[in-house]
Amino acid sequence: MSVSGASSRPITAMAWASSGTTCPSHFTLIGMTEDGTTANFTKGFALKAGYYLCYSKDLSGGMVVSDVKVIPDKETLPQGYNYIPEFMDSKASVWKKKRVCVRIVPMESVTTAVLDIRLTAKSKMMLQQYTCLGDMLGYVLWCMKGPFSTPVPQAKPRRISLDLRQLSLEATGPPLPLRPSNLPQAPPKISHCRSTLDNKESKESHDSSNIYGITAMDGVPFVLHPKFETPINEKVSVVTLDDFRIKSTQDIENEYHYTFAVEELAAKRSRPLMS
Repeated sequence: MSVSGASSRPITAMAWASSGTTCPSHFTLIGMTEDGTTANFTKGFALKAGYYLCYSKDLSGGMVVSDVKVIPDKETLPQGYNYIPEFMDSKASVWKKKRVCVRIVPMESVTTAVLDIRLTAKSKMMLQQYTCLGDMLGYVLWCMKGPFSTPVPQAKPRRISLDLRQLSLEATGPPLPLRPSNLPQAPPKISHCRSTLDNKESKESHDSSNIYGITAMDGVPFVLHPKFETPINEKVSVVTLDDFRIKSTQDIENEYHYTFAVEELAAKRSRPLMS
């Protein structure tokens, strides 16, 4: 036997079970000993019904088995230890002259725990790197202790079709109303025309049934630069409008007329002959 052969995950619970049907789903039943015999604990040769030792490595509870003991029934239960539970048929029972007890502690409180439990039918057989716990009804219990590791939680796989449907621009479900925290705040001083337009757009965004219709510009107020704003009580001077002169088409053609005489003269010049 070698340490590498045993799992580094710790044992979290131990129990008795009368058969595979009574054994809890998250427990592993020890059906065979290390020397190849059936690991069925019985009271005597005349009794056919027996029971099996089983263990669990379910870490969802956050607890681990830090130690295991086999004690006689007259011995006081050690402090911090508990007898292992029994999952038995109505007519089956566990031999009480020797009891198996465990010490279960929070995972964060220890660095070593019980990693493996094995049985042998012959007391002369030794399991290297395992600790002998004692014998019961002709079987010898062994345990291995050591540092333990917990499995790294992995992300749940996501279906690609679900991701594509979430990225679709089309509405695939009931309307998703905007939360109050997402509503645009009242903008500061803005022009009257733009304010009316923003109110209309804000109303349309509330009535929209598709959350993907929201753009990055929603909630951003339109404000004119103070240089271009005109006070309400100030009237535009009529004198400034007289400076504007509207040109006709003929005026524009006369102003920008160009004869291309220089270009025509240059084109008529003969090129020098190549020697």
